[in-house]
Amino acid sequence: MAPIGIGLIGLGRHGMRYAHHLLEPLPEARLVAVCRRDAVHGAAFAAEHRVRFHQDYHQLIADPGVEALVVVTPPALTRPICLEAVRRRKPMLIEKPLATTGADARVMVQAAAGAGIPLMTAHTVRYETALLALRHELESVGARRYLVLSNRVEPGPDVLRNPTDYAGRGVLLETGIHLLDLVRFLTGEEVVEVRCEMDRLNPTGPESRALASLRTSGNFPCVVDCSRVTGGRVSRAEWVGEEGQVAGDWVQHRLWRISSRDALEEWKVENRPTVVTVLRAFLDALQRGVPMPVTGLDGQRAVEIADACYRSAEQGGEPEGVVHG
Repeated sequence: MAPIGIGLIGLGRHGMRYAHHLLEPLPEARLVAVCRRDAVHGAAFAAEHRVRFHQDYHQLIADPGVEALVVVTPPALTRPICLEAVRRRKPMLIEKPLATTGADARVMVQAAAGAGIPLMTAHTVRYETALLALRHELESVGARRYLVLSNRVEPGPDVLRNPTDYAGRGVLLETGIHLLDLVRFLTGEEVVEVRCEMDRLNPTGPESRALASLRTSGNFPCVVDCSRVTGGRVSRAEWVGEEGQVAGDWVQHRLWRISSRDALEEWKVENRPTVVTVLRAFLDALQRGVPMPVTGLDGQRAVEIADACYRSAEQGGEPEGVVHG
């Protein structure tokens, strides 16, 4: 089967990770065109790697050699890109978060579904080996009691550089969105209610810490803790059952299980790059004509949960229902 011609929109730090894998020998795809707002650097990259450069994403989407899109832009730009891709009938992989609001995500998902255009959300943490190993071990600790998800990263300028890229939203939408998605991925249930509190390092900037309590449709309690306030990184899921606890860490690539005061099992898991795994999953689904493994609706649901968290925080932590469109 001939490789799929890929157009990459976005060549920032994360977009370059996709570019790196697309430029390696990848039999399923070939990078044919790129788009970047910075025309000087975008054109230089295109010339170096002998691909076409388009400063305007409309032109890239219209490029006849582009058969599918990989979109790695700030979420404030994804809605118009998605709608143009639907109009041009181009399948797309869009980096998380799918959009800045649930309303925008719903428009995108409904447009793609209505036109029969494949849309995948790149929730890459679903492909972390530690997370997959944890999922495999959930039943080993007995009846479930609750879930704790943590993602703490060092302060950085990424969202603060241009707050409009995230519509004024901060760490919950930037990195915590992974955790909101993992609640659904690990439980297999929808989130129906949240309570959330947030604070800011910069009083006029987006939130730098969010702590949320979530309840699923199966009345399962989950805690989400995400922040950009401390040195170092912690990215961890802890599943608590009546017969023990199992946890996975996708920074340290470790899994451990505790079943009594003196019983601790710990093991290392393989570290595989998630970006190339996500790319291959997207390309495989396109070539086989099957549903995307992480759908646009999955991306929409995560942003809808984030919306409820922001509403709860604005109301002083009062409970808020999740609006699913």
